Amino acid sequence: MKSRRKAAWLAVAGVAAASVALSGCSGSSGGKDANGKVEIVVASLQPGASAEALAAFQKQVKTFEKKNPDIDVKGEEYNWTGTTFAAELAGGTLPDEFGVPFTDSQTLAKNGQLADLTKYINKLPYAKKFNPNVISVAKDDKGHIYGIPFTPYAMAISYNRADFTKAGLDPNKPPTTWDEVETDAKAISKALPGVAGYMQMTSGNTGGWELTSATYSRGGRMESTASNGKVTVNTDNDQTKAALAYLHTLRWDDNAAGSNFLLDWDGINQAFGSGKVAMYMSGSDVITALVQNDKVDPKNYGVTVIPVDSTNSEAGVLSGGTVAVVNVKDTPEQQAAAVKWIDFYYGQPQVEQAPAVTQAKALQANNQIVGAPTLPIFDKATYDEQQSWIKPYATPGLLDNVAPFTSQILNENIVPEPNKHTQDLYGALDSVVQAVLTQKNPDVDALLKAVDVKIQALIDADPDQAAIK
Repeated sequence: MKSRRKAAWLAVAGVAAASVALSGCSGSSGGKDANGKVEIVVASLQPGASAEALAAFQKQVKTFEKKNPDIDVKGEEYNWTGTTFAAELAGGTLPDEFGVPFTDSQTLAKNGQLADLTKYINKLPYAKKFNPNVISVAKDDKGHIYGIPFTPYAMAISYNRADFTKAGLDPNKPPTTWDEVETDAKAISKALPGVAGYMQMTSGNTGGWELTSATYSRGGRMESTASNGKVTVNTDNDQTKAALAYLHTLRWDDNAAGSNFLLDWDGINQAFGSGKVAMYMSGSDVITALVQNDKVDPKNYGVTVIPVDSTNSEAGVLSGGTVAVVNVKDTPEQQAAAVKWIDFYYGQPQVEQAPAVTQAKALQANNQIVGAPTLPIFDKATYDEQQSWIKPYATPGLLDNVAPFTSQILNENIVPEPNKHTQDLYGALDSVVQAVLTQKNPDVDALLKAVDVKIQALIDADPDQAAIK
């Protein structure tokens, strides 16, 4: 699942990204253009980006090409869509550089559908500084690297600092366990009638996504993979049942979950922005969308890591994002050029002061959020240094308000999403979450077993699974 970051992505892309006047073709161009330059087509902005974003993108391309006069960059609008990606991949219509979700990158690499970039990425000056919990999604089981993750997020708890204060709670000390979330939620709903102290999303596949996050935080998993590669669906596990029982208690016993139980991303963000929800599970980077779309005051926004069961070594934080990868059909020259582009486009603003400051200044000039918390791509020392560079330009008060998340996230066990029929799984679980919040006595066991049967059938029908004896 992707965090609700479209507005954030467009804002950053228009400032920090670099590409071109959009081209009319995609895929490998054969290696070199008429001038003997290595030509690469790169995924640029999402369809519908503003003229200002495109102009900024073009400006950055010129900067890149000036530094790399032997490379000719052409951009193409690109937006990963699960329903069309397989056809684009098979048809050879993808750009030379493009993005794939965390959930798909390892499978595509295993299937030989992505270029092996190990020898190029290992030459980058920051190759040994990657956060191992993040770069792992771009590696195969032999340690080969197939891309560089960017815009990663980790699941978190967003909260309204003003509501904490009104309820007599300290906004600088958000809850660190699920029991504390419940205690604070009850206090807020009691002090502020009509406000849901805590809520999760329930529709548009977000209910299953967040239930999976809650399961991970308790040490459970929705799918397991045997040594022969056979995947088994197991939503009917103790940790998922505990997460559902927790929601049931908040709703029916504590009266702390509000009254709207059909919330997707837009719905819960609007509810948070209008003061109807005080705490909710979110992607760590949601602040930009909240400010731009839902008029949230950054001074009232707080975020902390999702509570993780410290007694269970398997417990962890669900993460997601996108991996910048390269077309497997590219020539070695194009692959090398594409990695240079990825380095310029995604890597350098994280590890070099001048690109980081340029990006921050541009965001600030356009009244965008500076300092939105993400899952760090690199190690703590590199991350802290980058944060010090952008601090003078950060949105007032924001770095302090998000410190409960940023100070802790690198200490957490990061766990990727299920990678088989992920969205089908999430969609099937939506109705289970809704049932718990709308029925006093739902048959959770039967509901989860039905999900297992449905998704297992889809997985077993996949060619790679059908071949496993």
